[in-house]
Amino acid sequence: MLDLALKGKPRYWIWVSFLITMILIGFICWMREHHIGAAFTTGLSRDVTWGFHVGQLTFFVGVAASAVLVVLPYYFHNYKTFGRLAVIGEFLAVGCVLIAMLSVFVIMGQPSRVWNVLLHATPHSIIFWDMVVLITYLSLNLLCGWTVLHAEKKSAPPPKWIKPFIYWAILWAPSIHTVTAFLYAGLPGRPHWMTALQAAHFLATAFAAGPSLLIILSMIIRKVSKFDPGQQAINKLAEIATYALIIHLFFIGLEFFTAFYSQIPDHMKSLIYLYYGLEGHEKLVPWMAISTLLAFVGLIIFIFPPLRKWNVTKLIAAVCIFFSIWMDKGFAFVVSGFIPNPFDRVTEAWIALNEFLVAAGVWSVGALVITVLYKIAITVKEKSVFDKYGQKQIVD
Repeated sequence: MLDLALKGKPRYWIWVSFLITMILIGFICWMREHHIGAAFTTGLSRDVTWGFHVGQLTFFVGVAASAVLVVLPYYFHNYKTFGRLAVIGEFLAVGCVLIAMLSVFVIMGQPSRVWNVLLHATPHSIIFWDMVVLITYLSLNLLCGWTVLHAEKKSAPPPKWIKPFIYWAILWAPSIHTVTAFLYAGLPGRPHWMTALQAAHFLATAFAAGPSLLIILSMIIRKVSKFDPGQQAINKLAEIATYALIIHLFFIGLEFFTAFYSQIPDHMKSLIYLYYGLEGHEKLVPWMAISTLLAFVGLIIFIFPPLRKWNVTKLIAAVCIFFSIWMDKGFAFVVSGFIPNPFDRVTEAWIALNEFLVAAGVWSVGALVITVLYKIAITVKEKSVFDKYGQKQIVD
């Protein structure tokens, strides 16, 4: 089916060319980073050793895990509303896991040694288990999505042997973000991260950002192709994102209560730094103010029926929620864990231009993979007439 990706309108090739250009720019900046040193090309320092790239790992692992929200109802409960989105969700997971893994790869001092994590496995290392669950999840989603799509191309039901792998991928999805949360929650020297709620909070943000991105992509797919994911599916994704966002905001409230009611000094200082500024350091205060504002704008639109009845307002809300969580989880959450440092001092971090361009190159790799997979999937689905049960597809 790869030949389907080699046929497209001029706008398709313009988009692909843009992504390839960004990948090349990102690669050049990455080489510059390794030649000059991360201390001069990123916002990292002795006190803040994790930053923007690790934040992208955290965020995009969550987006990848959220694919389970369309796959599980379809395969476990025969919820046909998500029938046309199942493969779209699986292929989104493939691209997002790739972005997450490359985000760590580009910041490693010795990237050639990355396979030592597997060759010399250390079972008590969370990094080892994170790598295992991510590679497994990527492989499962690629296998399941490609196999189901190949069956659709032949106008036939998927082979029976693929079902156990689909169920495996569904059950595996929460593990990838849970293990990523353990990377943070298992560090006793970082009070801001060390909370039993971390995994649950990560999943809540994932289940808000992921459906929001699927809404955005569904709108784009509608615009650029004849394939329609279905209005009912978009409405249901908006509901899921709304409930998940409410849980996310509730968990933030719990963090504030725990820190300030118990008067835990370092936990309080991390939150004060993020939302009010600490000892004259307030670089992230506007960043978090925008993130909070976007979250409430998205929530208000999705909650009130008069505001969410139009697709354009749904799109605005989805964009607001996606970028709100990206700003929080993709950068601020990581940096704030290092404040204050062990000497009770504040060392701020920001996103350097070179660092951003490297990340843009990584995003472009994932976007290119998603673009190619979506081009194949949409072409097949425009001609497909069967669902997983061999019955004709119904589009609302």
